[in-house]
Amino acid sequence: MTAAFGTALLGALRTLLPRACPGCGAQLGAHAGLCPDCRAALRPHVQHHSPLRARPEPHLVTLGPYSGVRRRAVRELKFAQARDLARILGETLATGVPATWDVQAVIPVPLHPDRQRQRGFNQAELLGRALASALAVPCVPALTRTRATAQQARRQGTQREDLHGAFRAHEGFLPTGPVLLIDDVLTTTSALMHWLRRV
Repeated sequence: MTAAFGTALLGALRTLLPRACPGCGAQLGAHAGLCPDCRAALRPHVQHHSPLRARPEPHLVTLGPYSGVRRRAVRELKFAQARDLARILGETLATGVPATWDVQAVIPVPLHPDRQRQRGFNQAELLGRALASALAVPCVPALTRTRATAQQARRQGTQREDLHGAFRAHEGFLPTGPVLLIDDVLTTTSALMHWLRRV
């Protein structure tokens, strides 16, 4: 089977099989992942303010608050095996990364091995691969999760665990120059700040 034939067959199956858009519930038809309206609603934003920086400066790219289409798409990716959403979300994030950042690699935040075996994949890694491909840089496994923690996105403020010490960095995997650390949802930043201070 050629790649072109496989793509055509996949498009035909998408058209024939009824599938609802996870963002709005409309029928997807031949579209993959999200309908055109929900894709158009995904707009990357460069953030100047977050606990990751002591002073305002551009350092964080997001698709916006964890609500609406964004929340439904992430949950569909994580819990309904809708892996084609990772490409859409990752490529959309890539369009918001300033060229001046000169990113040399993308590093996904890892799941604990037990959680990854249970889910079958790491959604941050899928997002990272799509993002890295769009930026034409490598996706590097430079972090290991050393301690299992509860899902932070399902908890509120004071209920979230302190993730200090839950990750180990493999400095030998890191290229020289700026890197992008990617996760599906930004909740607590304590672990990220600890890792950033180390490298």
